[in-house]
Amino acid sequence: MDFDIALVLVVLSFVSGVIWLLDKFLWEKDRQAKQQAAIASKGKEITELERDAMLADPVIIDYAKSLFPVFFIVLVLRSFIFEPFRIPSQSMMPNLWVGDFILVNKFSYGVKLPVLNTTIIDSGHPKNGDVAVFRFPVNPKINFIKRVIGIPGDHVVYKNKTLYINDKLMSQTSLGAYKGMGSGEKMNGARLINEDLLGVKHDLLLVPGKPELSHMYVPEFYKNGTIDMVVPEGHYFVMGDNRDESHDGRFWGLVPEANLVGKAFMIWFNWDVGQGLYWQRIGNSIE
Repeated sequence: MDFDIALVLVVLSFVSGVIWLLDKFLWEKDRQAKQQAAIASKGKEITELERDAMLADPVIIDYAKSLFPVFFIVLVLRSFIFEPFRIPSQSMMPNLWVGDFILVNKFSYGVKLPVLNTTIIDSGHPKNGDVAVFRFPVNPKINFIKRVIGIPGDHVVYKNKTLYINDKLMSQTSLGAYKGMGSGEKMNGARLINEDLLGVKHDLLLVPGKPELSHMYVPEFYKNGTIDMVVPEGHYFVMGDNRDESHDGRFWGLVPEANLVGKAFMIWFNWDVGQGLYWQRIGNSIE
């Protein structure tokens, strides 16, 4: 089941806020007058406990007053500042593990209205090498996370597991065989590579002997045995750091700017189901 948290927060904020305002300007004075009259009719026989009970707000109004600030603050923080996500797959290894809980800066790629996703403040755009969260173009109800490889106007070539941007080779330095932990052990033996992506140095994984799944690539991108494209205006080309185990832009296409959610910048928690907690992950920045 798809669960739109932003929509739920908007509805809860709206409903609780309306109830609170209606009580404040329409119901409160009349209710309090009736409460005071009821207290006066009991005279001196009323206990302090009974008095407090008679002055208490109705349950629904009490909940609205208490929860509206919470719903509204969470909505604002989640929509305009930071939003948490959990990494569900190995596509961004070795930098992001299954079970990493990350924070995404919503301000990096423009401030958007919740639910409508309409940009109201143009505060920035992705750069080559950014780790970006976006709504999956094939199914916008699902959030994906990948590395931005090509920005508008870039000529991107990916051939023999080597990347070129604007005819410049993105140099790779071998760091030996990868040795993972937890569920990451499945990638043990992969080649650990450090790539310099236009000044953004990051690690990636390549599986020795595993062929590129070129028969599944987007046909418009695949020319003369290689990925070869110019990224159009308003779109971005993305790939996972686990290059041979990532379902990314090579297979389903480009990310429209309207689908961008924000830039991932920190791991705030980690819990790998079946493996446990890896304390050393907590607080790590995302490069």
